[in-house]
Amino acid sequence: MISPVSISSVAAALILSPLLRSIINRTKAGFAGRQGPPWLQPYYDLIKLLRKGAVYSRTTTWIFRASPVAGLTMALGALCLTPMGGENSVLHFEGDLLLFAYMLGLWRFFTILAAMDTGSSFEGMGASREAFYSALAEPALLLGLEGLALKAQSASLSGIYAALENSVSAGGHAATLIFIMLAFLIIYLTENARIPVDDPTTHLELTMIHEVMVLDHCGVDLAIIEYAGALKLWILGLLITGLFVPIQAGATWLNLGASILCLFLLAVLVGVIESVMARFKLVKIPQLLTGAFVLAALWGVWIARTQL
Repeated sequence: MISPVSISSVAAALILSPLLRSIINRTKAGFAGRQGPPWLQPYYDLIKLLRKGAVYSRTTTWIFRASPVAGLTMALGALCLTPMGGENSVLHFEGDLLLFAYMLGLWRFFTILAAMDTGSSFEGMGASREAFYSALAEPALLLGLEGLALKAQSASLSGIYAALENSVSAGGHAATLIFIMLAFLIIYLTENARIPVDDPTTHLELTMIHEVMVLDHCGVDLAIIEYAGALKLWILGLLITGLFVPIQAGATWLNLGASILCLFLLAVLVGVIESVMARFKLVKIPQLLTGAFVLAALWGVWIARTQL
């Protein structure tokens, strides 16, 4: 039976996820000595886009129009599989971590297809880069999740994070979590097109990766893409905050509130990273993602040795 807290966690994500981008932007503005945009600016932008109509090129097919809806569907499915606040996710079963990873991959697949469907060599360049970097990020994510599954003796995300909370509160393997946390943080920045991998505010043709793939989208379609991107920040953030701050407040609603606070603090951390670091050269990004894979592998080897 689905608990009210699990439903509330999904509702919180649907309502508060755009606020993560606002926190990142305000943090960066603070470092630059500026006031920054209003806290509710992401919501204003979404409302403005929803009021506009969509324009489609004659070279595109139904794939271009279906891609935003398919991406949002995959985002909602991944959200329902992600636990939050020490409670089971809305949908949980043994092996759901593989479905979670495949939903993220299918989301990216539709985005790449839509970019290539425009017939633009510019968007094709961005799609090629996205496919290349995702081919490096996905193995690190899967390897990290498999290591967590081995430690928890469960192939469900809900079972994994419940076991981790009990283990860390008892002092087991707490220090070694730093490896998988760093790996997931690199994946988090990569998957959400943040610095040092990508700059979501740039419009330089030779350096754009994710933003170039959605240049031909507008109106409602662009609103759906932006909202799905905010959900992705929330979803992947839960994977990190569940490791960094295992919630054991003793009350389910306090656990939920603490998880939301941890996500906001993660957004602040992203803003700090983007304020003190420059974007890497494109040839350096594979080295960064390889580092994430090595960290996830070290974590998996450590867990495998302790399980023997």
